[in-house]
Amino acid sequence: MREYVIQATYLAASVLFILGLKSLTKPDSARRGMQQAAVGMVLAIVGTLLHQEILTYNWIIAGLIIGTIIGYPLGMFVPMTAMPQRIAFSHMFGALAATLVGVAEYYHSYHAAGPRLLGIIPLAAEGISRPKMAALGFEVLFGALTVTGSFMAFGKLQEFITGRPVTYRGQNAMNGVLFAAAVACFLYLIYDPSNAPVFYAMIAIAFAIGVLMVLPIGGADMPVVVSLLNSYAGLAAAATGFAIGNNVLIICGALDGASGFLLSILMSKAMNRSFANVLFGAFGGEKAAGAGKTATGLVVQSVTPEDAALRLAYARRVIIVPGYGMAVAQSQHQVRELAELIERRGGEVKYAIHPVAGRMPGHMNVLLAEANVPYDRLYDMEAINDQFADADVALVIGANDVVNPAARNDPSSPIYGMPILNVDRAKSVIVMKRSMNTGFAGIENELFYEPKTSMLFGDAKKSLTQLVSEVKNV
Repeated sequence: MREYVIQATYLAASVLFILGLKSLTKPDSARRGMQQAAVGMVLAIVGTLLHQEILTYNWIIAGLIIGTIIGYPLGMFVPMTAMPQRIAFSHMFGALAATLVGVAEYYHSYHAAGPRLLGIIPLAAEGISRPKMAALGFEVLFGALTVTGSFMAFGKLQEFITGRPVTYRGQNAMNGVLFAAAVACFLYLIYDPSNAPVFYAMIAIAFAIGVLMVLPIGGADMPVVVSLLNSYAGLAAAATGFAIGNNVLIICGALDGASGFLLSILMSKAMNRSFANVLFGAFGGEKAAGAGKTATGLVVQSVTPEDAALRLAYARRVIIVPGYGMAVAQSQHQVRELAELIERRGGEVKYAIHPVAGRMPGHMNVLLAEANVPYDRLYDMEAINDQFADADVALVIGANDVVNPAARNDPSSPIYGMPILNVDRAKSVIVMKRSMNTGFAGIENELFYEPKTSMLFGDAKKSLTQLVSEVKNV
């Protein structure tokens, strides 16, 4: 009877996971999707706690309390601007859990009285089948590299590790050799599961791969990296399910792995780049010598908040383009307030969202939703691009590479071919930036020097607050 209850609970959890994932595809149902997934996770935990293999709940209760103490502040008090690195941090713990489960399963397959290294690590194993070894090996291999890879991504996003790519001669070759060594260990363990030193050597190599894999990747590519690492964590979880015979882990791991991989593909496509280029191209590492064009001899036109407010107040159609600068300034609430003022004066305001704007998938959507911007005002790139030509004003807030016309006009540019928002086709453009610094691609933005473009320099939050005040006085 207990087993039937457990499997029924797992089935309900799996259905809720699938419904939650489906709901997350639309902004207006995303909140419900998160709630469905949360209820599904509760059911999965309850089902797991019913297993008769559990002899004592002492450590489980301790883990529940400690996890709640850590998890609640991470969910409630971490600002939306820090959500990308929080997600990377969460991936690290998820992958660590999968890795430790794999190590524990392998450890308990050893002779109790077998010889041990340093009195701790057994040197011989028995009682582990080759299929189970394949699942365990896959689990710890991808789990371990995801642990250190996610930590590196967290460090780059949090900026205690440089966001610029760190490269050196022969780097890709060295990484390839390490990965080949890890795969060789994995295959050997399937042939001979009893070789414990090879098992732990594979884990050590995987930890090193995680560090070296992310080190040469620039901050501009972190959204793709985080998504890809999420896929790896899901694969590790699915392998854990196979290893320990847990159906819900297999299902949710497969969902996580597949969705993360598909999201990585979509984001790479949005940047017109391949996985290989993301992982090995060191995009954003240096000033692009091949870009050809520089700012030499070009002049920008600046605008005062008063003049910008007049232009916005009398505009009939305004398209707002949020970027990472809006996230850094935490100015999404001021953006909403400005948009409401324009609409009260009879103007129409829409938001153009580039798929890789910010530092995680949907970063701009999350920030604007936090500010209670209506979902029906948010438009994906494909839906909004043809409307820029009819816009009286395009207001760009801290975006750079995703609005650079060089992606369309300059074959020598490193971002050439990347789909961009057609901001340059608006009748008038106002760009809000702190300075003329380049974006992650390290190239000048042609948009900033066009005659129709006006630059409003300064902190976005302060500038938007001043714009709101000036529009009220018009």
